[in-house]
Amino acid sequence: MTVQDWTPHIAAIADRFNREYRGEAIALPEEVESMPIFRDRVSGQLQEKVTSPFWKLAQPQKNQRCLDIGCGVGFLIYNWRDWNAYYFGQDVSKVACDAMNARAPQLNSKLFKGVKLEAAHQLQYDADQFDYVVSTGVSCYSSIDYWSQVLSETKRVLKPGGVFIFDVLDPDAPLAESWAILETYSGTEVFLESLEDWKKLIQSEGGKLVKTQPGELFQLYKVTF
Repeated sequence: MTVQDWTPHIAAIADRFNREYRGEAIALPEEVESMPIFRDRVSGQLQEKVTSPFWKLAQPQKNQRCLDIGCGVGFLIYNWRDWNAYYFGQDVSKVACDAMNARAPQLNSKLFKGVKLEAAHQLQYDADQFDYVVSTGVSCYSSIDYWSQVLSETKRVLKPGGVFIFDVLDPDAPLAESWAILETYSGTEVFLESLEDWKKLIQSEGGKLVKTQPGELFQLYKVTF
């Protein structure tokens, strides 16, 4: 596919998360609201199940240049300031980007290097620029074909020896199907790609899967190129 082919797909993702970050209620069918996973979301219990602790697989180090793809408001909620790593972000949600660019410099203007409003496959950075790239909670909203472009671009911007930490949805996880239904009704299609296909993709892009960490819904991967 060409870059242009992804535009409507990316716009739909951006629209959903713009509404979510603005706190707008999303009307769901009664049968969806009756699902246990919906009640978990309302109570806040679901958030812990879908959050991937990427720092446990590879913690950003002092003075490393780090890129967060699909960052949301990550600099505001994770321990980036304690890690003393230089933080660059990128997201398709204008609401998230605006919030980060307004508030993050007040927390630490030295470490925070800004957030760009761009899709995951459009990394407008020089080659070999980053020591560490992370992307969590993002890959499940796009196909393997799209992510081949993301991996290719990530490989380009990573320094030799750099690491890429990202998570993938485990389609065999007990909660996967219910979560996919909930997300679809919330405005974003979920792609239930097999873990084997993800591993084949990593290999096809010249990547090496160094370490994995399973979660209730997502598996974290540590990849080097």
